[in-house]
Amino acid sequence: MSNVFKNLPEANYTVTEEDAAALAAAIDKEEMTKVALELGNIPSPARGEAQAAEYVYQWLAKEGFRPRKVGATPERPNIIATYGGKGDGKSLLYTAHLDTESPTWNPDEDVYKFRPETLEVREWNECWLEDGAFHGFPIANDRGPMTCFLFAAKALKQCGFDLAGRLYLTASPGEIGPEPIEEARGIDFMGKDIGTHYVFNHGGVSPDYAIAAEGCDYGLTWVGCGYAVFRIRLYGEAVFTPLLNSPKLAAQHPNPIYRMGAAIQPILDWSLKFEAESRYDTPGGSAYPKAQISAVRGGVPHAFGAGTEVCALYLEVGLAPNQEIGAVHRSLEKFLREAGIGEFDVEPVVVRHGFEADAGKVAPLVSAVDAATRLTLGKPVERAAPVYSSMWRDHNVFNMNRVPAITTGFKRWRPTPDDLAKSALIYALTALALCGKAGSEAEAKRTKPVYGDNPFG
Repeated sequence: MSNVFKNLPEANYTVTEEDAAALAAAIDKEEMTKVALELGNIPSPARGEAQAAEYVYQWLAKEGFRPRKVGATPERPNIIATYGGKGDGKSLLYTAHLDTESPTWNPDEDVYKFRPETLEVREWNECWLEDGAFHGFPIANDRGPMTCFLFAAKALKQCGFDLAGRLYLTASPGEIGPEPIEEARGIDFMGKDIGTHYVFNHGGVSPDYAIAAEGCDYGLTWVGCGYAVFRIRLYGEAVFTPLLNSPKLAAQHPNPIYRMGAAIQPILDWSLKFEAESRYDTPGGSAYPKAQISAVRGGVPHAFGAGTEVCALYLEVGLAPNQEIGAVHRSLEKFLREAGIGEFDVEPVVVRHGFEADAGKVAPLVSAVDAATRLTLGKPVERAAPVYSSMWRDHNVFNMNRVPAITTGFKRWRPTPDDLAKSALIYALTALALCGKAGSEAEAKRTKPVYGDNPFG
């Protein structure tokens, strides 16, 4: 983490050490650890989130939050609950994703991407405590942070801190993916479009601010990268193998697979140039987009006999908030044309732009997190490391829709039960500082700071 924010205005509402002490006492660390492990140990790969969603739904119902299921399909619902909204305070939405990065668990697909031993790694689907720290990818990404804001809401409720503004609690499928590409078509292969996007457009929510609860090592950023996947197709000629007269140079072979090697170096050269030119530094975060070939395809293994006329490389490219797909597409195409790789075409098969919040408009949210962080950790909040603003996170969904949003959360790698408890306290105090206490002097004494274009120095 780096670059402590400067010149922060006051939070909307004052939060005190007494508030922090009451909320901390209401956060049962052992119970939260139990819930995090139970939720984390439910297998929930992309396209298989139903059981984890049901767990969150039942937990919210048991705690009296009256949850709803809202989804593009019944198999992949978003879970939405609310708390507060008893006055005129601003509303805040917490979101976290139910899916976790993992193999597809389809052996016909995973065999082309993973070594056999990689598929046996426990942490894909299993979570446990060892040496005082959580192990397992689902806790880190993203059901640990989800557990934290669930317990933040429970602590507010238990303490009797009803909120003037409305607090939304949302758990969504599909943030990890997948994306509909090639034969993986249709709603069954949708990711982000049926997750937090769906919550915003069809979930009955109207947040003034939003937080994507994910591990940020207690920092925050309001910058998020998007991405594109470019399909680069090389063309050649299919020649019946018994009739083939193979040339001595691969670049002269009629089969375009032989030209793939000559195309990879120019793609790498363009990627390095792109990365160097795309660094994006702002007060709200630094984005360093990267590019990498994610897949190659060519021919049909069981229909051999004449090589192939087409082969393709799939290039994943990060997109900073100031970048647009048209310019990136033209840059890649021009570079490859000048590299002389033969007949080819380039087409983006996935496009998601990056976004950032307006610095002035996000200021009240940053101030609330800062006040909560000072009371919890004894120090001001810091800007999150560039890796956290160089990837897609679902605060992008809200920033693209003019709702100021950040991402923030506990220690990303090997968090402890103490980290979960601290993060839950930060989330609870943030809601209190932003939304205010209903029917109390705090609502009447709401501060009204004036925000400039960039209040962060």
